[in-house]
Amino acid sequence: MFFTAGGEHSGLRGALLLTGVILLGVLCTFWVSKLLSATLLKGVPSSFALELPPYRTPRVGQVLLRSVVDRTLFVLGRAAEVAAPAGLVIWLFANVTVGGQSVLAWCTGFLDPFARLFGLDGVILMAFILGLPANEIVVPIILMAYLCDGSLVEMNDLAALRALLVANGWTGVTAVCTILFSLFHWPCSTTCLTIKKETGSWKWTAVAFLLPTAVGLCACFLVANLARLVT
Repeated sequence: MFFTAGGEHSGLRGALLLTGVILLGVLCTFWVSKLLSATLLKGVPSSFALELPPYRTPRVGQVLLRSVVDRTLFVLGRAAEVAAPAGLVIWLFANVTVGGQSVLAWCTGFLDPFARLFGLDGVILMAFILGLPANEIVVPIILMAYLCDGSLVEMNDLAALRALLVANGWTGVTAVCTILFSLFHWPCSTTCLTIKKETGSWKWTAVAFLLPTAVGLCACFLVANLARLVT
């Protein structure tokens, strides 16, 4: 919306921007891996050998059963476990009023000074917090807060969406910082629960939650303050 909408070769610009974001994520992954190998995971390197099992003719029924039970139902169960109470919390935040303002408005106002340090605003940061169950609802929460609506909102018209965001103070810097924080912020709750299940450790779950968040905040802080120095 801010860098590729309209004009000639807009599709190409969008593809290049998306490719740049993906490459940034890959490079940061390698950097963090090297950092962890030199700190928390420092020690004697371990070898890894993968032995291929003997080939057997697949049993369709068994494959389908394991796929449904071990994968689909597990993910859906974890999602329902978190999404149901999260939906109630979001509704309460948007509809319960205190002193003529919704709880959501009070929270966004409280977070706003802190969020401004990172090129965001209180609405954006609060949307990421409430979007912990599923990152897909972050933008609908932002729109709900800006429109003072009591339920999640979607807008299919990109021009109207851009106009709404600009009217609420978004600039190119805000858009860049939002992209960066979207790329690096904490995993969704279902992913966190899966990490806990696979590692059996709350410590590594906390690391997986806090490390990308710290990287995202640092990246946003640098971009926001460099922009302030330039302007």
